[in-house]
Amino acid sequence: MNDKRKLANRYELGDLIGRGGMAEVFEAVDTRLNRTVAIKILRDDLARDPAFIARFRREAQAAAALNHPTIVAVYDTGEEIEGEGRSATNVPYIVMEYVNGTTLRDIVKSGRKLQTERALRISIGVLDALGYSHAHGIIHRDIKPSNIMRRHDGRLFLLDFGAVKQVTNTPANSSSSTGIYSMGFAPPEQMAGNQVFPSTDLYALAVTVITLLTGQEASKLFDAYTNQWQWRSQISINPRLADILDKMLLPAASQRFQSSQEVLEALFPASVAQTVLPPTQPPNLQPPQPIKSVQPAFATWELLAGAAFSGFEGALIAIALFSLVKNPIITLTVAAVILNGLIFAQTKRWLEKFDLLIIPAVSFAIIFFIPFLRSNIAIEQVIILAIVAALISISVTALFRLVYKLMSSIL
Repeated sequence: MNDKRKLANRYELGDLIGRGGMAEVFEAVDTRLNRTVAIKILRDDLARDPAFIARFRREAQAAAALNHPTIVAVYDTGEEIEGEGRSATNVPYIVMEYVNGTTLRDIVKSGRKLQTERALRISIGVLDALGYSHAHGIIHRDIKPSNIMRRHDGRLFLLDFGAVKQVTNTPANSSSSTGIYSMGFAPPEQMAGNQVFPSTDLYALAVTVITLLTGQEASKLFDAYTNQWQWRSQISINPRLADILDKMLLPAASQRFQSSQEVLEALFPASVAQTVLPPTQPPNLQPPQPIKSVQPAFATWELLAGAAFSGFEGALIAIALFSLVKNPIITLTVAAVILNGLIFAQTKRWLEKFDLLIIPAVSFAIIFFIPFLRSNIAIEQVIILAIVAALISISVTALFRLVYKLMSSIL
């Protein structure tokens, strides 16, 4: 006997896969079409509010009209009668495309910092979807990491368009916020219950991006005392990209970028500024080449730490190689090749932070426990030579950085 709950005698509910402030989402099977779907069921207390149900229906219909590869498709809507007699209520639900993947919320919860290039690619995908929905007069109003899902094949999906706000072809006083938002991601106008705009979604997207870049919760990045976002010190990032994010985070809606297109033009002015898309045509923007140039700049401490690592490790490599081949020319050549490889790995950020400690520690341990690799040189001398090499490398790097800054200011 099959005792699973069914909706409309068609949708067989399975596991609960999500819960939000207004609804629960279940994995389900559409028995008529024999496919897996996701069903969002309105919370019981909200289902007793006729005005809310009416808005829920309108907004579900608006979301169903969206057809975009990054937006989860809405297949069907309906209502299920629950309870009996006077206590019976019509509980609305939305049937959506099922996406098997993980949300970006998992990255924030883990405390991992997302690389800038990957965060940019995510931003482009979301901006593409928002540009399309805004052109159709629909504002999402709840952009956050848990509403951006990465399917197992890497494709991104923007979730929860069932809670959108339709702002076109409606009376002027109906475009105010409905109070559905996520703390920390909603801008001031939305939290105050005032009118929402496309820049409302852009604000929430910027908060999402900085949480992914820093690995910090939004609440830890906002300084309530100064009423400002304090996130730049958490990471090393290209100043132009940081300025773009800060503009998206400005408190006044009119001060931010007014559309997804404006953000893309700021990110990639050479390739996007000439692309003017019709308002009814979904953007088809691919990550242009300049994305690779938006590489987080190295902070001074990172440069000096890398120089110390290169000098220390280079000295250990040279000592070990000379003990093996006894030829200074071959030793210097091979050591230079290996050292260049390590420096290249640093520039690509393949080696960071603890790697710069672990690699020299392992190299030193090998030389310490295998005496013939140091040609009978006392271990104290090995330490001194490696430290001197590190200090020389730091000095040379600092000098070149100073000269570079002076030349840049002059030119």
